[in-house]
Amino acid sequence: MARNVTPQRKAINTVIAWAAGLLIFFPILWTILTSFKTEAQAISSPPVFLFFDWTLENYAVVQERSNYMRFLWNSVIIAGGSTVLGVLIAIPAAWSMAFVPSRRTKDILMWMLSTKMLPAVGVLYPIYLICIELGILDSRAALVVVLMLINLPIIVWMLYTYFKEIPGEILEAARMDGASLKAEILYVLTPMAVPGIASTMLLNFILAWNEAFWTLNLTAAKAAPLTAFIASYSSPEGLFYAKLSAASTMAIAPILILGWFSQKQLVRGLTFGAVK
Repeated sequence: MARNVTPQRKAINTVIAWAAGLLIFFPILWTILTSFKTEAQAISSPPVFLFFDWTLENYAVVQERSNYMRFLWNSVIIAGGSTVLGVLIAIPAAWSMAFVPSRRTKDILMWMLSTKMLPAVGVLYPIYLICIELGILDSRAALVVVLMLINLPIIVWMLYTYFKEIPGEILEAARMDGASLKAEILYVLTPMAVPGIASTMLLNFILAWNEAFWTLNLTAAKAAPLTAFIASYSSPEGLFYAKLSAASTMAIAPILILGWFSQKQLVRGLTFGAVK
């Protein structure tokens, strides 16, 4: 039986939710506002919030100094490629864990997830040498594979959770009708788990888009994504906060827009199977 929630309780929960959301969003808002300030206003004390001379000079300088579209295209290919490749590998793996009984399934999942606890710098040197040996250092292919492997445990874990909510009897019925393993996964399982798959892809895309450690260490110029684009505005002479904020805003704008338009799908997928 559902609990009755009083209007006062709803109002309190709404205020708390908005306060938490604004607190989390404030650093992003401050970065966006700083990108429209002059360098003097960006470091002024006390800080200037809204009442300043708005200017687009920083964006013009960033656009003139850097090839923004090349960095953006690299980010799209790297994040999108690692996401698609990871899902293609994770769907069969999650299917086998969800529908092929094994006492070791939970142990395997925990082991996979525990690999995320390994400090990235601990495996940087061997991966760096492998990329040199294969001749793929500073290439988008290397970053696609590395980021896919880094996020693969999360993809498998999330898809396993979604697949477990699908009744196994439906897949058994498909087998009795003569469906092959490929047809079972492609035409029966995958369509039923579209919300979960979509939210998993969105989350993995965001994680790959924001990855900085590997993109800064495995690229130099050709395959550098937007994280390297932002880092290029840190110079030995000091930080140019207004221009750095403009570069950061240009880097996060695509993912903010994507998140805004896909938020319903993301919430739906993340809550998939939570209510029975």
